[in-house]
Amino acid sequence: MELKPGYKRTEVGVIPEEWEVHSVREIGEIKTGPFGTLLKAEEYSGSEGVPLISVGEIGVGTFRITERTPLVPASVVQRLPQYVLRTGDIVFGRKGAVDRSAMVEESGNGWFLGSDGMSIRPSSQCHPPYLACQFQRHEVQSWLLQNATGTTMASLNQEILGRVSIPYAPLPEQRAIAAALSDVDALLAKLDHLIAKKRDLKQAAMQQLLTGKRRLPGFSGEWELKRIGEFTDCTAGGTPSTLISQYWGGSIRWMNSGELNLKHVYDVSGRITEAGLANSSTNIIPKKCVLIGLAGQGKTRGTVAMNHVELCTNQSIAAIFPNSKFSADYLYYNLDARYDELREMSAGDGGRGGLNITIIRAILVPFPTLLEQTAIATVLSDMDAEIAALEARRDKTRALKQGMMQELLTGRIRLV
Repeated sequence: MELKPGYKRTEVGVIPEEWEVHSVREIGEIKTGPFGTLLKAEEYSGSEGVPLISVGEIGVGTFRITERTPLVPASVVQRLPQYVLRTGDIVFGRKGAVDRSAMVEESGNGWFLGSDGMSIRPSSQCHPPYLACQFQRHEVQSWLLQNATGTTMASLNQEILGRVSIPYAPLPEQRAIAAALSDVDALLAKLDHLIAKKRDLKQAAMQQLLTGKRRLPGFSGEWELKRIGEFTDCTAGGTPSTLISQYWGGSIRWMNSGELNLKHVYDVSGRITEAGLANSSTNIIPKKCVLIGLAGQGKTRGTVAMNHVELCTNQSIAAIFPNSKFSADYLYYNLDARYDELREMSAGDGGRGGLNITIIRAILVPFPTLLEQTAIATVLSDMDAEIAALEARRDKTRALKQGMMQELLTGRIRLV
């Protein structure tokens, strides 16, 4: 393919003529965290000090500091100052997810590099945020994964990290590119904050509206308390034999319990045939059933969802049938807000067993009039729609950033 004027072909692809290609070892100092002989676990298990940055603290472009992050006391920092992280350092984990990295911001100045971490301190001729962005590119992350050592777990060392080739723009352009991408990061942070705030508002609204502590305008009077079995019925599904191929691959939707995490189910991955339906305990359920995970020690048990298409389910899902006596949406929101309570209702083994149809039928539900149920569900549904719109905007912005990174960090698009 003919090159555009002003561009050249290099080992990292086509880049502008005034750009260069440098290996990481040429543009930064690489350091491996202290080994066990220098820093022992008992030295950083205290409750005071600076965070110890290890594999678990390194996310995709960000650090994950929690209450479980070990702290390094001042005595260790003074004894091993060469492992103190500074603003602009880029940190990797040496084992596992070696493609993940994050840059130390001002707030992290003084953190301590863990024994399973590696850091790059860029030279004065390299703008740290620009280099940090280069490490978020798919091509660079793929190269790290492909060149890492180890058969059971990927591992990095200084030699591998030092060989990474980076498209290297002039310093003013590095700053401009990093600033443009930082603006998108700021927008993403605002959207994440707004989404979290909207979720908190919805949670508070659920606690008030679904218990009758707060009433919507125009509604009054006492609520009833009814068991689910008093106003509807429920059933569990089944699984056709996986040993008989004729039961699978048909046109009938078949839902597994992991798909409860979809929350609002418009399609599922599984399909069974008419023969599979006829030769198993599963049944086609109508739209707008409230679905509850029955089994498992993981997060699925007690998870609530709603199907918006007809389908079958496996035996680990209970389906509560809709009818004209109640609002299925209201019941969905009520039970969805009671996840921990549902898990505690489990039969056997101190609440660590499974739910069953008998338990589901016996669940007590605050029961206002059908009109008030519908009004409450509408308010919460509107809040869900607002959150979904913000999430879609955030996802679109993330995709936009990925496209910007690919174009700007390779020089395909130049900033004025």
